[in-house]
This record gives sequence, C-alpha cells and structure tokens, in this order.
Amino acid sequence: MSNLAEQPLENEPAPERVVVEDTSQLAEIRPIPRVTIQAFCESEAVSRTLELASQDRRMAKAHVKVHTGGIPAAIEFYDSAPTPNLIIVESRLQGAELIEELSKLAEVCDAETKVVVVGTINDIVVYRDLIARGVSEYLVAPVTMADVMSTVSDIFVNPENGVLGRTIAFIGAKGGCGSSTICHNVAWAISSAYENDVVLADLDLAFGTANINLDQDPPQGIAEAVYSADRVDDILLDRLLAKCAEHLSLLAAPSTLDRTYDFEAKAFNQIMEVAQRGAPYVIVDVPQQWTGWTKEVLSFADTVVITACPELTNLRNTKNLIDKLGELRPNDPKPHLIMNQIGVPKRPEIGVADFVASLSVEPITTIPFEPALFGSAANNGQMISEVDPKNAISGSFNMIAQVLTGKAEISGEKKSSFNLRALLRKKK
Repeated sequence: MSNLAEQPLENEPAPERVVVEDTSQLAEIRPIPRVTIQAFCESEAVSRTLELASQDRRMAKAHVKVHTGGIPAAIEFYDSAPTPNLIIVESRLQGAELIEELSKLAEVCDAETKVVVVGTINDIVVYRDLIARGVSEYLVAPVTMADVMSTVSDIFVNPENGVLGRTIAFIGAKGGCGSSTICHNVAWAISSAYENDVVLADLDLAFGTANINLDQDPPQGIAEAVYSADRVDDILLDRLLAKCAEHLSLLAAPSTLDRTYDFEAKAFNQIMEVAQRGAPYVIVDVPQQWTGWTKEVLSFADTVVITACPELTNLRNTKNLIDKLGELRPNDPKPHLIMNQIGVPKRPEIGVADFVASLSVEPITTIPFEPALFGSAANNGQMISEVDPKNAISGSFNMIAQVLTGKAEISGEKKSSFNLRALLRKKK
C-alpha cells in the first residue's frame, strides 16, 4: 500500500449490527498457511469476530494477535516495531480522513506487508478505489468469520500450487460396524462415477483392510510416509501410492504386527497436506480408537463421516463423537452419519428414527444387512459396484459420494446466499 493519495470517499456509513455466522460458508475455505496477522479494531464486534476466526482449525498455523485502537494505534505500534505479513485495520473514517490515516500507516509498513481495511462504507466505488491504492482487500462491517478467513486465504494461498483437495475422514462408532468398507466403496464411487482423482489413505496400520478390499499388495505405503513425515513431498508420496484404478490411488497400511504404531498428535498432518495438493479428494480411513493422532486427523479433515449400527453402544459412542467433534470443530457442520447393517436377523435393534432423535443429525442413508453381497465383494477383492452394479446398495454409495462432494444436497439443507463480495474478488 505504497501509492495512497488523498481523495475523498463519500457515502453514509452502514449501521453496526450483530451478524449470525452461517457456518456453511466456511466449508470451502482452505487452511491458512503459516503467516503472522495483527489486527487493530475499533469495535467489540469486529474484535470478537477476529478472535473467533483465529481459533478456527483452518487458522491453526497462522499467528494472530488482535489489538484495539484502529489505524492510529497501528501507526503508533509499527513506528517502533516490524510489521507482520498482514495488518487488518478497522476504521469508521470516510473520505480524505481515511486516506490520510492509511497514508500514515503506509509510511511505517514494510513493502511486503499486506493491509486489509474494515470500514463502514458499502460502495463499489470505494472498494475499487482502495484496492487501486494498494489495499489488499476492503470489507464492510459487520464482518463474519467467513469474510475474514476467505480474505486471508485469497491473499496467501498461492493459486500456482493448485487448489487444495478436500479431506473426508471416515470413522466407525464401534469396531465392526463397517466404516472401512463404506469408506473404500465411497472412495471408489467418487473416483469412478465422477472421474475425480482420489487418494485413499488407510490409517489402521496394524489391521487395515483397504489393500485386501481393493486387491492390492503394495510393498510400501502409509507406514513409510509417516515414519518419514519430515521429508514427505509430492515425489515421495507418488512413489508410495498404489494405483487401484484410473482415478483411485491407495496409501496402504502394512497390516502387520511387527511394531507398535504409536504416533505424536500431528504425525499425519504433513502427509494429508501433501496429498491434498495432488488430488481433489483425500479419503481417510480412521481406525476406531481415540488417541492424540486420531483426534488430530478428525480435527484436520474438511468433512467427518461416522458409521453406526442401530444398537445402544453405537448410539452412545456416536453421541460422544458428535459432541466432542463439535468442541474441536465449533465452526464446522456436524459430522455426517451413515446407518449400517440394518436388519440383522434376531438382533434387537434401535429404530433409526429413535437412534437419531437425540443426535440432531439425519443419516445420509441407511444400508441393510447383506452378508452375502459384502462377503463376496471382500473375498474377491472387489467393490460392491463391481460385484452387483444394479444393487440398491451400490446406488447408496453413489448417493453418499454425491452428498460428500457437494453434487447433491441432504434434504432440508439450503445453499448459501449469493455473495457479491466473493464475486468481485473472483473478477479481480
């Protein structure tokens, strides 16, 4: 912002009001890289929004500090301190007064520092004028977390590195409920039905079944990646991936007990980040256990899917998972739910309606108990759609794939409203 010059900006300020956050707007925002952000706010509302945004999982790598005082406080602060990667300033000033204050701020800013202004003037002329003067973005108060994080992402996520893929994590409410089988079939459905590249990562290193279900026996896989996490890059990951189909690659588990698999909480983060840069979808099969690293993987994922059977232990565990993930991911939608193995002979079951009544989550679909179909697929190393493409269960996997990729909506959900500011950013 080195070319600020005096020019009046005339319009009436928008009244300050409280914004109710629509978390669905956060779904498409990509993780923010390791940058330093400092904000100088004049209102409690903007300050609070920035504080909440700084606590979101997508901002986990960024170092954010929120101050009070607006542009004058920023000028005083940076007169004797180095400037960060990004400065966010809130101001109620208009016209020449705003330009003058921003000009003073430019004098104490490093050349590489980006500046975002939060103002009160809702006018496209003002927006274009400030952008032309070197401001990276102009937001009109009141702002939401989606406004803040999408702006930071637009500034610092390098488009030359390609769009980051989405990570979808599957976990079972209880061992044996079929989460892995569903995970593998959904990965197959996404890759085959939509011809999107998919990386399937089997994180159950001791007992993983993806290699068997997909009829693969790769010599290397997820173990080599996690034990070399500090040097995982695109080249190494490509070498470790097993090609299962034209658009499906597998990062297989060793499925051996030669060692114990105890990892630090963030052990898989680098692997997931590298995989995201190489494929539109990264499907993660998370073992049914609660450790630091499984908790971190579920927190890291863009979408979480819980598979449950209609019995009491599954209900308890599903509720615990939904509640805990709500704490870990407060700005994300609730996990998706799939009800599996419905109609097991002679097994007392909780009705699906009763099962979900206390969860406030409707299942994407219910999958009936079909041991012959699933057993045949497992023994032959095939997916359900390969064994019987006309079976209704095969259609269920395609429907799950549609929902998770955003190509179809769960009944009752609404698309986010039209966003003029987002459209303006795309046209720049």
